[in-house]
Amino acid sequence: MSKLIFDPEIYCTAAETAELDGTAPLALAGNGLWVGVLSRGACLLDGVDRPGQSGDILLGPAPLVLTPQSDCHLLAVRLTGHCADAYLLQLGAARWADGAACPGAAELIAQLCGAQTAPMAYALLCAAAKADETARPLPPLVAEAVAAIRQNYMALYGVEELSEQLGVTKSHLVRVFKQEMGVPPGKYMTNVRIEAVKTLLLTDEYNLDMIAGLTGFSGANYLCRVFKREVGLSPAAWRTAAAPLPAVPKLPPRSQEMYV
Repeated sequence: MSKLIFDPEIYCTAAETAELDGTAPLALAGNGLWVGVLSRGACLLDGVDRPGQSGDILLGPAPLVLTPQSDCHLLAVRLTGHCADAYLLQLGAARWADGAACPGAAELIAQLCGAQTAPMAYALLCAAAKADETARPLPPLVAEAVAAIRQNYMALYGVEELSEQLGVTKSHLVRVFKQEMGVPPGKYMTNVRIEAVKTLLLTDEYNLDMIAGLTGFSGANYLCRVFKREVGLSPAAWRTAAAPLPAVPKLPPRSQEMYV
């Protein structure tokens, strides 16, 4: 049997589930995005001032340490894949979000704990995005930096130029940005560029030199080095893996079959 070129799990899949039931702390590890629903009690999340309350949604990258303040119950799923990575770029630091914004998240998490499928994982990611809309806003400086990077990543020379545009020192920007987003601005800029490269790789309209010019890389060779370092595949290998399945020709009706 031939192997499918397109694997939906490279975009979003449930890699692991975890449960907190009682008063013992829980540590969550692994790459990707953790999404959880707190169905009972109050729980502290390291690095976050406000404790989570019953009904809140947990969102964030590992490592995460949860410390119950009362008898708690939480179910969580670790999502991985390109879509989860792109969401993490927007999310930044771990947080509690308002579960009322995505009432379907709890059911999806429960279902994923029983049967982990890529479509269900993607549905949870979409639900989590709605919950995050109610999360606390970023500090003004970080919000301006994120907006500047996302709007002008193809032309920004680096963090030094970004800090000059924002009227602050490079060291101050790096410190505040990393504290809030979990990664320094230079790494965030690279991640945004890599996601833009992936988008362009999904079409056959652009060669690597053109993609490099459109995404802020100095050339195709440098793009390939950075892409392989960050993604683990060359751009060409990633493009092949992400290519959609070719259309399967329909068989003719039996009345039109020819016999010899």
